[in-house]
Amino acid sequence: MNQTLVVQFQHATKRIGKKTIVDDLSFDIPAGEVFGFLGPNGAGKTTTIRMMVGLIKISQGEILIMGHSIIKDFNKAIRNVGAIVENPDLYKYLTGYQNLKHYARMAPGVTKTRIEEIVELVGLKDRIHDKVRTYSLGMRQRLGIAQALLHRPSLLILDEPTNGLDPAGIHELRNYLKRLAHEEGVAVFVSSHLLSEMELMCDRVGVLQNGKLVRIQSIRDFVHSGNSHVCVTIEPSQIEQAKRLIATLNKATLPARQPGQLLIPLNKDEIPTVNKLLMQAGIQVYSIQVQEQSLEEKFLEITERKK
Repeated sequence: MNQTLVVQFQHATKRIGKKTIVDDLSFDIPAGEVFGFLGPNGAGKTTTIRMMVGLIKISQGEILIMGHSIIKDFNKAIRNVGAIVENPDLYKYLTGYQNLKHYARMAPGVTKTRIEEIVELVGLKDRIHDKVRTYSLGMRQRLGIAQALLHRPSLLILDEPTNGLDPAGIHELRNYLKRLAHEEGVAVFVSSHLLSEMELMCDRVGVLQNGKLVRIQSIRDFVHSGNSHVCVTIEPSQIEQAKRLIATLNKATLPARQPGQLLIPLNKDEIPTVNKLLMQAGIQVYSIQVQEQSLEEKFLEITERKK
């Protein structure tokens, strides 16, 4: 991964009156990474994004984009950013193509070829010359992403980018964002409530709660951290005898999804013991599957614990 730092949060804080909305954020996002920003409603995610793009002032601290301060050198910093904050703002009485042409005038170097390339990329080729008011919500979201990418930004910020997209559209967007980051070196900052998609899309995630960053880790480390206790599905040749043997270890057996299987809560280091016990009793074990915790389950565990 390219280690050029695209975004640097340096003790960034936002206060409104006596209330602290975002509290002392400090972390970096390198080029080539898809960074997921998670948190319950009201945690401060959208406020953080609005600070990143200069829509609200930072009360204390600093945010640097490609080394430029969003406070002191806004024009140079924002030149490196493409963003959709909440919903894309589009001219509904213009066609999709006219919208993109209008935005292209604001950024030097955006050619007709680049517009056509982006239109193809977001899957709007057949409808790009229709009025935006005839677009579905998902099509408007695609057009907004196209607009954000026109000038080849170093940082792409997306707040709930999958709003209105069907499953095929979400799949395409996920693959595109990963390709954009990993092959073209763009830093992608994504905030979303679709945790199953974030798990498939992101390289790292940060969890914000009550304005504070409570965890930041790679997806793999985040999901598996402290996760020695797992549920194991075993498919034995003799299910009733297997239940009795497992009970001798003071382990409960639960109904599994499929007939002929047992679901057993275990520590990971107990799996070989159970397998050995069954085999020594002449019971064949056709399969052992560990059900890993998902990002959604881990997120809920952390946020509930922090409360």
